[in-house]
Amino acid sequence: MDSNKKSHVQAAHLPLQAVIKYQFNDARLLERALTRYAHSKEQNLGPDTHMDALATLGDAVIELIVLDTLVCAGVTDKGEISKMKMNCVNMSVLRALAERISLQKFVYWGKGETHMQIWTSGRVLAECMEAIIGAAYLDGGVAGARDVLQNCGFFKITPELSAFSNIKK
Repeated sequence: MDSNKKSHVQAAHLPLQAVIKYQFNDARLLERALTRYAHSKEQNLGPDTHMDALATLGDAVIELIVLDTLVCAGVTDKGEISKMKMNCVNMSVLRALAERISLQKFVYWGKGETHMQIWTSGRVLAECMEAIIGAAYLDGGVAGARDVLQNCGFFKITPELSAFSNIKK
């Protein structure tokens, strides 16, 4: 990426980085995390420019962080851990988190998605949140992803984790 494009990408995402209180070292990761497949296809951006893989990664990273938090907090019963994880890492929680930070304002939507306001229903915003976490993980490891979750209020909006919201790795 040439330096003009790189600085434009960084500047375009400063408001979101301020909201999530995380500065990406690699602005291209954030750009990718915000780019929907439909937008990527419409703009002929190429196969590695949209969020899909980052959303899959982000889902796994969120699960890891939740499990790590629970185990480090002393939760030992496998059934309890599984139940708590299921209650924390789901579409409703991740969508609420995305809505809390108005993530839909920062995403590059396809034309049809924009017309239909696709972010108002279903799993779409949850996937966008997962992509942000996947990008933060690639950019700053587990600590980076945890920071974004912490800064966005994930530990506060999930009752199972609220008691552990001050646990930092």
